[in-house]
Amino acid sequence: MWPLFKKYQIGDSVIPQKYREMMMLAAAAANKCPYCQTYHKELSKMWGATEEELNELAVVVGQTAFWSNVLHTQNYDYNTFVKELEQIKDYMSKQK
Repeated sequence: MWPLFKKYQIGDSVIPQKYREMMMLAAAAANKCPYCQTYHKELSKMWGATEEELNELAVVVGQTAFWSNVLHTQNYDYNTFVKELEQIKDYMSKQK
């Protein structure tokens, strides 16, 4: 695991360090790991994440969990979801 840790957590990669840490913080929150949450929140701040960004991250993580729970609880048809996703992408592309 050390080579992976060195490359993706403390080394250079395609994704800037600040964003990698914020992504790992989101994963840690989803996993509900207080150790990883503390670690990645502090490193996110060390790499320049602001309180405003971290607060927004918390909302995004919460919304993702919310909608995942809604879709799973409803046993929403996956193929319908994929078709609707294409419509959403078309709409968002026109908004750019």
